[in-house]
Amino acid sequence: MRAAVVGRPVAHSLSPVLHRAAYAALGLDDWTYDALDVGAEELPDLIAGLGEEWRGFSVTMPCKQVAVDVADVVEPLPRLLHAANTLVRTDSGGWRAENTDVTGIGMALQLAGVDRVGRAAIIGAGGTAAAAAVALSSLGAEHIDVVVRDPSRAGDVGRVLQVLGVSTSVSRIADTRLDAPLVVSTVPVDAQPDIVPLSWRADQTVLDVLYAPWPTPLAQRVTEVGGTVVGGLEVLFWQATAQVELMTGMPAPIAAMRAALDAAVDAR
Repeated sequence: MRAAVVGRPVAHSLSPVLHRAAYAALGLDDWTYDALDVGAEELPDLIAGLGEEWRGFSVTMPCKQVAVDVADVVEPLPRLLHAANTLVRTDSGGWRAENTDVTGIGMALQLAGVDRVGRAAIIGAGGTAAAAAVALSSLGAEHIDVVVRDPSRAGDVGRVLQVLGVSTSVSRIADTRLDAPLVVSTVPVDAQPDIVPLSWRADQTVLDVLYAPWPTPLAQRVTEVGGTVVGGLEVLFWQATAQVELMTGMPAPIAAMRAALDAAVDAR
């Protein structure tokens, strides 16, 4: 059986570490997990040409929205988000789109002590931002500020928040003042120079969904002002445990996966 992470870039991905550790602990000696550098425009052809030995994919940027389009079955959550971070082979031989990013973000925040929030902010407007909107709504958020370079690109996140009944405001990064006590940043590292100068405060908790390189410029800045930083490794870990269960049908070996992740981080 074969599985892989797809996206561009993926060379930095620690998903292979997590999934391979899970297969070893579960005794799935005939399972392999690779990293495939695939752009969004290439994903449909890749999926169409696969054999039955392929059982699942972890999907990262920029392929999350296309993953919904290529799936034969789309679960309600990725349908709402129009973003899937997981493709799983169905019994009929097709592909089912799932999204475990919401689980990963929610678990990362709760383990950092955030069990409820009234107001929050999301920086970015892609598939991960939409997943963050759902996770924050599940924690009780009543208003979410969406902060983006171009407000015209915030439509998907705004639609998700409207469906969830969460009020929202949209502002440009250059014009915003971050008043929310909880902020989730979903922007890539090359966009972080635009957000580092924002008005970060010591009473804020900031989840940066990135984990490589670490610490990011944003994480360093929030730490400098005394704020609390939650790193993307926790998001990666918990969304991966859910993926393992979806792909293999077996409970994720949490301890083995955590040990493998810790060892990989220490070796970097």
